[in-house]
Amino acid sequence: SAKGTAAGIASSLFVSLNSILTKKILPVVDDNHWKLTFYNNVNASLLFLPLILIIERESILSAVGNKLSSPLFWGAMSIAGFFGFSIGIVTVLQIKATSPLSHNISGTAKAAVQSLMAFYIWKNDPTFLGICGIFTTLGGSLLYTFVKMRENKIAGAK
Repeated sequence: SAKGTAAGIASSLFVSLNSILTKKILPVVDDNHWKLTFYNNVNASLLFLPLILIIERESILSAVGNKLSSPLFWGAMSIAGFFGFSIGIVTVLQIKATSPLSHNISGTAKAAVQSLMAFYIWKNDPTFLGICGIFTTLGGSLLYTFVKMRENKIAGAK
């Protein structure tokens, strides 16, 4: 759909901008990935809390009595928070060690592999174009990896 395509394009744009800005801002925080992750999490909390309250107000109010006091809810939220924080640290470390482009390409390859897994795990119906897209993505990621390895080998020999 047009709405889904627009959301996908916007998502790709913001992921790319995040990678580029992460690489640009790292020197400002003395290349300290812990500081950058802390600032990112504080900013995200401050920016998203009002949006969550505005958009999800009804859901939050209806859950106050039962779900928000559930140990299962808070256990799941804690696990999700831990993994979200871990992904943030790994993202900053990967961008710090490589480049924003390399980070985006590895993320795209990961998504392609996840799509392949979805066919097997969830029994999704593969389409010809879907399979072609996945293998084009994986092939491009593989070629990028070979080119970068070759560049690094040549640079190391100098």
